[in-house]
Amino acid sequence: SNYALKDEIRTYWSARAETFDQSPGHGMRSDGEIRAWADLLKEQFEGHEVRDVLELASGTGQVTAVLLSMDLQVTAIDLCEPMIAKASSKHRDAIGRRVKFHLGDAENTMMPDSKFDAVVSRHLVWTLPDPEAAFQDWLRVLKPGGRVVVIDGDWVNAPKRLSARIARGLVNAMDRWNGSQPKYDADAHDSIISRVYFKEGLRADTLSRMLQAAGFIDVKQSSLGRIWDEQVKHLNFKDRLSLGYWYWHYFMMSAKKP
Repeated sequence: SNYALKDEIRTYWSARAETFDQSPGHGMRSDGEIRAWADLLKEQFEGHEVRDVLELASGTGQVTAVLLSMDLQVTAIDLCEPMIAKASSKHRDAIGRRVKFHLGDAENTMMPDSKFDAVVSRHLVWTLPDPEAAFQDWLRVLKPGGRVVVIDGDWVNAPKRLSARIARGLVNAMDRWNGSQPKYDADAHDSIISRVYFKEGLRADTLSRMLQAAGFIDVKQSSLGRIWDEQVKHLNFKDRLSLGYWYWHYFMMSAKKP
């Protein structure tokens, strides 16, 4: 009875830590992709000097690598110890000097008021049980003029499209042929999605309204087409089908604290 949704989320992502970077769209497979992410983030930060960044749901440290490549100071929070262990092993030379990893909750960061120039998350908001509380907390920890940057998408409705079902069917057939094991627990994933706030899917227009309701201004949205262009250079046919940018509603959005 004490095993709540957030505990289930922690268990699910902890189990995925070991193979997470193998999933197309999560692991970054080239310096070109890291540069593309950095360029997009710089565009979102434009007009505000950014030095200290709070990275939420830092996972295995992929976005951490992008932030470090931008010569930023990073405070990284994740809910799962195995994820933090993977990230720490990648960035051991920077720990304590340029990055600090913390076990914590993105909805209640426990960080000081007005401390950070930017708050960055990738693939987090869709799985938040209480995003309204999270947005208020992120506003609190930002300095005036600081920006929150969200990289996310609709992982609920896009897979229902015919093109997505065909692509997934082909991927599953290739996995069966090769004897590949699933990289994640689909039942656990579906169970979580059915109970999070965005169980009907996260859309950019909804996120924009919610950020503004929380007190943010100057909302900006960017396409992730440049990221796809870099990713496909290093993906085989099956992974391109799995990633399937042509059927995902996938975006980067930022907003400013007044």
